[in-house]
Amino acid sequence: MQTHPLARFPITPAEIEAVVTEFYAVVRTHPGLGPVFAAHVTDWPAHEAKIAAFWRNAILLERGYDGNPMAVHKAAGDVRPGMFDVWLGLFDSVLQRELAPETAAAWSALAHRIGRGLRYGLVDTAHTGSGVPILR
Repeated sequence: MQTHPLARFPITPAEIEAVVTEFYAVVRTHPGLGPVFAAHVTDWPAHEAKIAAFWRNAILLERGYDGNPMAVHKAAGDVRPGMFDVWLGLFDSVLQRELAPETAAAWSALAHRIGRGLRYGLVDTAHTGSGVPILR
């Protein structure tokens, strides 16, 4: 396996792309997440390329991604904190199918850390009229 010498864990760009492609194939058919993504993603190949760049940046330390995931998720308006549990569950299942166990576990840990940050960022803005956070 040829991987970047500074990578957080051994993985190739092709493996990252395969996981991203498979994950979004699963998401598009998911009854809860599919409609949310469909409301915002009009060009799936472009979206997948952007997310693959995000993961190459996060894992391989490439500098090809310049987005702001927190701002995008907040601006969507219909992304709720509880959706990240479902998202991560689907992502973990794809990682386990597509990658060696050690690589899947390492990527999963990173995804869960990022997911917690996004979830907490959305909890700050998602409150009921009485001020109680909306977690679902």
